[in-house]
Amino acid sequence: MCVLYNVQELQGQGCTATKIRGYMNDMTQTEPGLFEIIHTTRSMRRLKPDPVPDELIGKILEAGTAAPSGGNSQRWAFLVVTDPGVKRAVAAYYKRAWDEQVGPRYRAGAPPAGSSPERFARMLDAAQYLADHLHEAPVWIVPCMADGPTPAGRTAGSSIYPAVQNMLLAARALGLGATLTTLYLLFEHEVDELFGLPAGVRSYALLPIGYPIGWFGPVRRKPLGEVAYRDQWGQPYPG
Repeated sequence: MCVLYNVQELQGQGCTATKIRGYMNDMTQTEPGLFEIIHTTRSMRRLKPDPVPDELIGKILEAGTAAPSGGNSQRWAFLVVTDPGVKRAVAAYYKRAWDEQVGPRYRAGAPPAGSSPERFARMLDAAQYLADHLHEAPVWIVPCMADGPTPAGRTAGSSIYPAVQNMLLAARALGLGATLTTLYLLFEHEVDELFGLPAGVRSYALLPIGYPIGWFGPVRRKPLGEVAYRDQWGQPYPG
């Protein structure tokens, strides 16, 4: 993976002329700026079934592999799922997880802090739509990771979820909708078997990707004053 600084530095990294031209073309295209992308990357749970070109999925995967990992170990692998049979089988487990456990728990609870009953209801409707239509998303990316020298623990996700966020931002930059979901992990062993994962490899999330039904962002989040502290917990961050 070549990092773009300037042409001379690219050449010094051994990048080919074709790759250099590709990066320069990418940089000259009119695209949303980084902070606009960050602040408009919502969870897009309603997706069209229209095909997504492999070229765009490749860009998303490359963005994932540009992420950091512990010790630069890069123990990740990314399963791209388009097979209708596999998607239907996995989606059945996903729907069970939503209908039997997660959905009822959300619906029985109150809206989280920073939300409202109306926004919470819309989120639940979108989550229900995803549970009903997950198999229709044209492409899934399943981030996986090989077991390391020690059993997976609290820090295991630190070497895969940065790649996931990179892919979500890349999808947004390309005009594609996506969301991070882990509901299927309630049936982790059954689903990983359907994915054909070998021993020692685990999946960590599922990203359905497609052209969105609806609009991107802006995201609504708690104000910074409620979540950021200076030096010690409880001391307000002045920014």
